[in-house]
Amino acid sequence: MRWLDPTHLINTFGVAGLVAVIFAESGLFFGFFLPGDSLLVTAGLLASTHRPGSVHLNIGLVVTGAAIAAVAGDQVGYLFGSRVGKGLFSRPRSRLFRPEHLERAHTYLEERGSRMIVLARFVPAVRTFTPIVAGASDMSYRVFVPYNVIGGVLWGVGLPLAGYTLGSRVAHIDRYLVPIVAVVIVVSLIPVALELRRARHHDAPA
Repeated sequence: MRWLDPTHLINTFGVAGLVAVIFAESGLFFGFFLPGDSLLVTAGLLASTHRPGSVHLNIGLVVTGAAIAAVAGDQVGYLFGSRVGKGLFSRPRSRLFRPEHLERAHTYLEERGSRMIVLARFVPAVRTFTPIVAGASDMSYRVFVPYNVIGGVLWGVGLPLAGYTLGSRVAHIDRYLVPIVAVVIVVSLIPVALELRRARHHDAPA
């Protein structure tokens, strides 16, 4: 599936393609399979160097476009969840969208929502569904918006700058693209894992 390869996407569609993918992956229901993390890191790497056959990106445009697309995507996801999300969770035979999942999500977001809106941004697939669940579970919009902005900016700016910094300091960095992306994804899971562990400990009976 070459069209999911980050380098191919960037070389073919440039910053406009990156913005479209980040927007879809951040809040559109069908965007959970898109390569958000790897796309942003790759964009930063390509912006730091110019290889024959590869597009040369402006890092300023990359981080600005990615941050705006990430925040806007989650806003759309929240609105989608608030308007039609409850219908998804009311399906009696649905394995994924069950009423008890919505109720659990509502309780969880009310108790730890602000942190999880930010942390979920760094977890593939989870960041796609988090704004939808937030909207469907009636999380306060006034609470959601600032943390959505914080998470979107940290993610949309942080990952490309990490790739750009590595590309600027390490020769032939493109040879190590796959392991670098893998490390980024693993590291991004650590804060969420710690938060979930803390939540289990807090909820455990004394």
